[in-house]
Amino acid sequence: MEDGFRMILEGMGEDPNREGLIDTPKRVAKMYAELMTGLSGEMKAEDILKTRFHEKYDEMIIVPDIEFASMCEHHFLPFTGKAHVAYIPGDCVVGLSKIPRVVEFYARFPQIQERMTRQIAELIQRVLQPKGVAVVLEASHMCMTMRGVKKPGATMVTTQLLGRFKTDEKTRAEFMSRIYASR
Repeated sequence: MEDGFRMILEGMGEDPNREGLIDTPKRVAKMYAELMTGLSGEMKAEDILKTRFHEKYDEMIIVPDIEFASMCEHHFLPFTGKAHVAYIPGDCVVGLSKIPRVVEFYARFPQIQERMTRQIAELIQRVLQPKGVAVVLEASHMCMTMRGVKKPGATMVTTQLLGRFKTDEKTRAEFMSRIYASR
């Protein structure tokens, strides 16, 4: 990665040997290694949810406002935002920190928001087998705010609804009203 970024600097007409840029290729390589930890293959998404607690709880569990940062795979610019995740347990629940860890796991790949939304919902559905899963991601994409159309403040909202959140209008409405109630 260092050599590749050195070539990018040269391609932009910069001198990678000037004082301010000497260690930049190394820093950039270290940064991408940190931002793209999902590519290392060291962890499987399913491992995040392997510790489950058998609980007779049949109401909606919502973890709103999970901040995340990911990297757009089209321009390699960041997109940042909040995830709102809910599920209605089947026969088990997970600890509170597991849901933000799932969001963080999928944010650590070159990504598009639509896929990330789906991946979060499908993992929770597959591993926990709840009665329903709802995921809403709201994000601002630097590829849209600082380049191209240049519309600062523009956001994208994506949803993935499974089970009761998809089939039951009242369940879906309760979720949406709860995540947007604080605004």
